Amino acid sequence: MSSGPDTPGKAAGSPLPAGRKRDSAGAPAHPIIKDIGEIHSRLLDHRPVIQGEIRYFIKEFEEKRGLRELRVLENLNTMIYETNDQTLPKCEQVMHDDLNEALKRLQAANYRILRLQQREQEERKLQTDTLMAGEKQRLAHWEVFMKDQHNKRAEVDEEHRKAMERLKEQYAEMEKDLAKYSSF
Repeated sequence: MSSGPDTPGKAAGSPLPAGRKRDSAGAPAHPIIKDIGEIHSRLLDHRPVIQGEIRYFIKEFEEKRGLRELRVLENLNTMIYETNDQTLPKCEQVMHDDLNEALKRLQAANYRILRLQQREQEERKLQTDTLMAGEKQRLAHWEVFMKDQHNKRAEVDEEHRKAMERLKEQYAEMEKDLAKYSSF
């Protein structure tokens, strides 16, 4: 931008804006500018008022929040003391009693299971012994049976041999008789 005779702004060579005059002593009109600045800041610059409101809001918020947090912390502290003094010992006692009861039940169940296992082992051993005795007895009967069969076979073979000899003798005699009758 150029400052010429037609443009508003500073006059050529003058430190004052165009249209301003120096007072009679030649000093600039500082007090007027200062007053205008104050009026401008009071009417249009709201920063100091807003900053004051912000400080007040922050102070109130922190105080109320601090009191609220203090009450919460006191309630928590009271609850912790009650828990430590009353609830925790009750819980420990109940847990101890219940665990003792559960331990007794488990021991009784364990004892019953051991007895049941022992009975089952005894029954299995008895069954195994019975089966072994039965097997031995069957083997003994089998041997007797096989000997008996062998003896019977020998007897049958002997009877068969004797019957064959009798038949041979009978057929030989019949042949003789037939030879006698056929020669007549």
